[in-house]
Amino acid sequence: MKAWKEYQEKNKDRFLNELLELLRIPSVSARTEHKADMQKCAEAVQQSLLKAGADKANIYPTNGHPVVVAEKIIDPSKPTILVYGHYDVQPPDPMNLWHSGPFDPIIKDGKIFARGSSDDKGQFYMHVKAMETMVQTNSLTCNVKFIIEGEEEMGSPNLAPFITAHKDLLKADVILISDTAMISMKDPSIDIGVRGLAYIQVEVTGPNRDLHSGVYGGAVPNPITILSKMIASCHDANNHITIPGFYDDVVESSKEERKLMAEAPYNEDEYKKDLGLQALWGEKGYTTNERTGIRPTLELNGIWGGYTGEGAKTVLPSKAFAKISARLVPNQSSEKITKKLLEHFKSIAPEGVTVKTEDLHGGEPYMTPLDSKAYKAAQKAIETTFGKKPIPVRGGGSIPISSLFERELGIKIVFMGFGLDSDNLHSPNEKFDLENFYKGIETIPYFHKYFAEL
Repeated sequence: MKAWKEYQEKNKDRFLNELLELLRIPSVSARTEHKADMQKCAEAVQQSLLKAGADKANIYPTNGHPVVVAEKIIDPSKPTILVYGHYDVQPPDPMNLWHSGPFDPIIKDGKIFARGSSDDKGQFYMHVKAMETMVQTNSLTCNVKFIIEGEEEMGSPNLAPFITAHKDLLKADVILISDTAMISMKDPSIDIGVRGLAYIQVEVTGPNRDLHSGVYGGAVPNPITILSKMIASCHDANNHITIPGFYDDVVESSKEERKLMAEAPYNEDEYKKDLGLQALWGEKGYTTNERTGIRPTLELNGIWGGYTGEGAKTVLPSKAFAKISARLVPNQSSEKITKKLLEHFKSIAPEGVTVKTEDLHGGEPYMTPLDSKAYKAAQKAIETTFGKKPIPVRGGGSIPISSLFERELGIKIVFMGFGLDSDNLHSPNEKFDLENFYKGIETIPYFHKYFAEL
């Protein structure tokens, strides 16, 4: 609508500056030294919602970091949209790879470079400014609620009890999430599903202390060597996961769905060039898009032990550690897969070492029905502002709270993300294109309009 566009154009610089202020807060949930920053960021989110027109916005404490809940109720008889987002961000390490300060946002080549710019401060803030646009132009067609949490990047450990205890507060007709990506601005897409997650840590212990690798090498088990072999054994020559029972519950995608996925634009040479790779790697018999969308995976996220400092130290380490995650597809249970991972690494340990395994966090896969009212509203909204119908795709990442929301609140979720896979999420030099930020603010009001009309 013309009034929306005029208001957004008039206030676009202010919208951006407000986001930059939010990005300057180092809200790293995983690190205790940032506890005060987490509270500061929650308060900043609360104030931004109130200034945007929310009737009320409150900060709720949890056993971890606080949750911000806000609402704008125009008519209880009208549909209610619940917007979910998170204000916490990943740790910025390794710092030496950033071209600028992770919490000192800069604009370069039409992009915002900062930790959290795309995941997820920039994306949930689009909804805040979209609500402001509708309030200020007197065109809000639905009630709006927000739940912005501070622990998504650590698995949302305290969100389940909060949702269970506040079902009435969060009552809505649909949940709208912008924490996903599009194929491109030229080829818009909607994630119709995200994968689940099972995340564990493995600790291997050999001798009771670090040893001289010359005096003891060749005579005692080296935990790093053994852990490396254990991890390597989890894939066969076709990169198929060898853990017994891992694929038991996997729902195989139909030929029709695989055909639909194949319609998404994909250039393998450009894909490799962007990543600086000469060749790709993955499960035999599946395309790259299928490997990152409809197939489960097992990845090594970190491994350490022994001496890793400057120069040489000939040590045979006492311990070795690894962080390992599995991405899950529909019908797989994070609880069952986590149990299999924990038991498997203990069962394959050779004599001479002891293995300790630990469950870090997990979440379930989620699929959005293509025939749902919410999906149709999102599809129509994107088609209105982009000029073409979005392609339905499966997202490779995980949003662990998705199945929790549906189970506890009894409503469906639609993913309407405006990021890009190339936004360096969880990596140095995270960015969010200004074009995507403004396009999100432009598109979201149309979702409200069409959801109210359908």
